[in-house]
Amino acid sequence: MPSPDLPGSDLQGINAFLSAFARRQAAHIVDLHGGFAVYDDAFHHSRANNQVIIDMAVDPETLPTIAEEALGHLPHRLISVFDDEVGMACAEPLTRAGYSHSIYLVMLHAGPVPAGRPAGEVDLDAIRTPLTRRWRGLLPGVGDEVISHLVDRREARRRGADIVRFIGALTEEGEVASWADLYVDPATGIAQIEDLITSEAHLRCGYADAVLTTALRMAADEGCSTRFLTADASDWPRQWYERRGFSIIGHSHCFERG
Repeated sequence: MPSPDLPGSDLQGINAFLSAFARRQAAHIVDLHGGFAVYDDAFHHSRANNQVIIDMAVDPETLPTIAEEALGHLPHRLISVFDDEVGMACAEPLTRAGYSHSIYLVMLHAGPVPAGRPAGEVDLDAIRTPLTRRWRGLLPGVGDEVISHLVDRREARRRGADIVRFIGALTEEGEVASWADLYVDPATGIAQIEDLITSEAHLRCGYADAVLTTALRMAADEGCSTRFLTADASDWPRQWYERRGFSIIGHSHCFERG
């Protein structure tokens, strides 16, 4: 059974890390009541790069209007709320306004850090082909420009933290079979593992384990005692992460429309 959100320093520090990452990654920021909006015209098809982020208390009834004013020029609306209590309070008025609601788990790594590094750092070019293939499978009806933005937006993530690494596990033929991002802030001792993906042709072959093991080892080597990731509360990977030493310490909320 999921544990309740912890009010302690780990969750507070993680939420501050997520806010700081979003601000640093953005090409343009507008401060709003209760949070801020991030924009990047270079990746205007990417919802994650053009959204409203709520990281403080806000009047839930005003949030649909706030989002409309901030994102009205875009065909989509995306609102991320980091605090669980605020997110739950916002759910009813945003659902009324036509938004879908997703809950994400904040999962902290509390197990022993693996000793080895079975995967390694790769550049964006190395994962561009398998990542493009994966997005085309997920979004078969979209155009080339949309796919390009979803793949190339990873480059903007380099701005988000002091250390940003793309980690990949290779097949014997040298193809990247599984990959993830690692974001590290040595000053606060916090590291995030994000977007762990495996090509469909290489599922259940241990490649994801290799990437996760390497990411945890690299984070620990940088002095990060707070190592976390986020996972969809309704999807199966949460159990996979739990078996590898992650536990649920909090919840965040995502609201989408369009």
